[in-house]
Amino acid sequence: MKVSMLAKSAAVALVFGLVASTPAHAVDLQGSGASFPALLIEACKAPFASSGSGHTYVYASSSSGTGQANSDKSLGDFWMSDGAYTATTKRSTLIHVPLVAAPIAVLHNLPSRKTLSLSAKTIAGIFAGTITRWDDPAIVADNNRPYNKITYKTKGGVIVKDKNGDPIIARSVPTTTSYSLPNKPIKVIYRSDSSGTSENFTNYLNKSAPSVWTKSKNKVFKDSFPGNINDTANLGRVVGAASSTGVAQLAGKTPYSITYAEVNYATANKLKIASVINPAGNSVEPASAGVGAFLASASQDANGWLTYDYATTEKGAYPLGIVSYLLADTKYPDKAKAAAVKSFANFVLSPACSLDKGAALGFSVIDGDLLKKSQAQVAKIG
Repeated sequence: MKVSMLAKSAAVALVFGLVASTPAHAVDLQGSGASFPALLIEACKAPFASSGSGHTYVYASSSSGTGQANSDKSLGDFWMSDGAYTATTKRSTLIHVPLVAAPIAVLHNLPSRKTLSLSAKTIAGIFAGTITRWDDPAIVADNNRPYNKITYKTKGGVIVKDKNGDPIIARSVPTTTSYSLPNKPIKVIYRSDSSGTSENFTNYLNKSAPSVWTKSKNKVFKDSFPGNINDTANLGRVVGAASSTGVAQLAGKTPYSITYAEVNYATANKLKIASVINPAGNSVEPASAGVGAFLASASQDANGWLTYDYATTEKGAYPLGIVSYLLADTKYPDKAKAAAVKSFANFVLSPACSLDKGAALGFSVIDGDLLKKSQAQVAKIG
């Protein structure tokens, strides 16, 4: 009898526990948009579901353009865009939350184990079609020069900053590169679809090398191209492919090619990652510390949009760092859904996602003043 009573009590306790641990308003969220943050969003799906919120989500990765279009029509519950959405069709209740930070990487398929360093002017010349061979004097000069290799002080994977909010440098090591380059034509591969990655990449080229990249930024690469992309000299040498997956796969199959995409596409496609020479004259890899140092110099307006300082002289800044924005509503018809989107956003910004999952995938942690600004934007979701 005692055993039976204990069993019944245990069964009742188990049922009560299951009921008590299940949120009254568990929500299955639907998201879509930019491919840039997709790997991190996917990696954080299971931890978010088990974090205690009880909510789940699915994310359809495509492009920033698709995310923006879906937000216009309220298709789904949240949307991701790598660029600020300013179109007249944008709903007035939609806000931007800087949610995911990462570098845009310049990826190449040179048959050499050595790293490659490129300045903004050289990158602009390559993608504009004015630098067409790998042994061009500009590329040779970029890769045969002295510079300082910067290492930042970190704690728990996050850069330590001084009282002014500036990253603290742990080491500055004088380094000299010496690199022989092949006499081969450069095959340029660009994003053919509407892409926030292209918008940020072309903005960097225009702001950092305006004498070479004379057109302003554009989500469509060919519309920002400073010359005639269909010129006979470019046919077969400057080619497009859709999505980050597409350009990385094509570059992986094309010797002596170059493209731009997320860092994590390099390994799977056997591509090498170039370092970028920043305005301080240092060659910086596309890693979390360098992105964090660059983003610290950005300014943010009331909409949540960031303006990047491509001229920053922060010694270890990686000037091709970007954020991907969460587009969310301040007036969801369903308040339970609004609370779930807010919970999702806070989780992605937390170390459990951005650091624990993001570091291994090449993403950067949003911290310091930028984190406070992102959290203030999240608070407006409702």
